[in-house]
Amino acid sequence: MKLTILGCYAATPRTFTNPTSQLLEIRNRLFLIDCGEGTQVQLRKNKIRFSKINHIFISHLHGDHFFGLIGLISTFTLLNRVTDLHLYGPKGIKEIIKLQLRLSNSWTNYNLFFHELESDGSEVIYEDEKVLVKTIPLKHRIYTNGFLFQEKIGERKLNVDAVQNYEIDSCYYQNIKNGKDITLEDGRIIKNGELTFDPLPAKSYAFCSDTVYNEAIVPIIENVDILYHESTFLQSEETLAQKTLHSTAQDAAKIALKANVKQLVLGHYSTRYDGLSQFKEEASQIFPNVLLADDGASFDF
Repeated sequence: MKLTILGCYAATPRTFTNPTSQLLEIRNRLFLIDCGEGTQVQLRKNKIRFSKINHIFISHLHGDHFFGLIGLISTFTLLNRVTDLHLYGPKGIKEIIKLQLRLSNSWTNYNLFFHELESDGSEVIYEDEKVLVKTIPLKHRIYTNGFLFQEKIGERKLNVDAVQNYEIDSCYYQNIKNGKDITLEDGRIIKNGELTFDPLPAKSYAFCSDTVYNEAIVPIIENVDILYHESTFLQSEETLAQKTLHSTAQDAAKIALKANVKQLVLGHYSTRYDGLSQFKEEASQIFPNVLLADDGASFDF
């Protein structure tokens, strides 16, 4: 699982910082999460192939989280894209994008599917044989969701030495990897545990931006491997965080601790601060495993 931060700052883009957008690679799938202004430039800088992005998740309809979307959709057309593109976001996103396409007479030459969200509860919005994605209802000034990406447990790993020792034909290998026992020609039943190793543990990633401190999300994100949680402000601006329905670095750390996550990644910083070290220092006093997101940073988990 690899996370690439394309942008992680709040409000407006600057010459050296970008609004929220990130790319999650999990089980050979690429998921774009939020699409702030300048996202496609950041994709190019990070040498990410546009054609591999088939699913885009938008947390909410504040501009710093989706103003780059129409540009990316238009670029896909200019690149002669033919693969379907799926957009997941709050109700209204279809109207916004279709209006821009219609008034600019810029229809796509590929299928564009909108999956509009309006539920106040967590729900599964994407699933295939390898990955499941569900919403994390957040508390912000407008309807907002985070997203939980869960890798499904893979097939078991073949113990080649054991299989060869029992002289099992290769035509049975897939059944063995699927967890089935094997009956030999002499009638002996060989338990699957003798023929395989456990699969690698399934990984999970929770994206939570933007939200005020909200313990209601804890049961949804409990025990995840990686939690990205917004930390717009430091605790010295707690009053402002409450007023704008954002979180502090301390708030993010408290959520990580209560949810028993393995790793916390901070982001969505207000540009009022000169550096990022203060965010890590504040959060680390409560939760020890803290990483700082920054534009262009990538994390392999």
